[in-house]
Amino acid sequence: MLSQYLVNIIDRLYRPFIARIVSRDIFGYALCGGCNMLLDAMWYFIVYHYIVAQRFIDIGIVVISPHIASLIVVFPITFFTGFWLNRNVAFRVTRYSSLGQLSRYALSVVGSIALNYLCMKLFVEYFGIWPTPSKVLTTCVTAVYSFLAARYFTFADNKNDSMR
Repeated sequence: MLSQYLVNIIDRLYRPFIARIVSRDIFGYALCGGCNMLLDAMWYFIVYHYIVAQRFIDIGIVVISPHIASLIVVFPITFFTGFWLNRNVAFRVTRYSSLGQLSRYALSVVGSIALNYLCMKLFVEYFGIWPTPSKVLTTCVTAVYSFLAARYFTFADNKNDSMR
């Protein structure tokens, strides 16, 4: 099974010197998230250059720019791969229904999108930080939020879930 194979890889990479820095949960989540980010970038490149082919897409009521059209096409792919990796590799809590976890995951992703928007607005427009450093800060804030949402909401285990 692919998920067990990936879990074994994570376990082999999780060394004592890493254990002194981060927990196994955080390490697994970071590896899965990093892989999903690389997958997202790869799919985005393919879709932007070869499927959308850098063209504007006219859907009648609006014209979608090539970079946004590519985002629209790629988002569902990495949404579901991210869910699968988190459910079956990073957290491995499957006692709840897939649909229930998927709904919670979707809600946490909406929260991540909102947090990205709010942080960028705050850092750039209110604090006057340049956009690129603001994006780095925003990514850090969103990564912490995403981990906490996944650990304590989306993929919470009964024994660790104080919200139930």
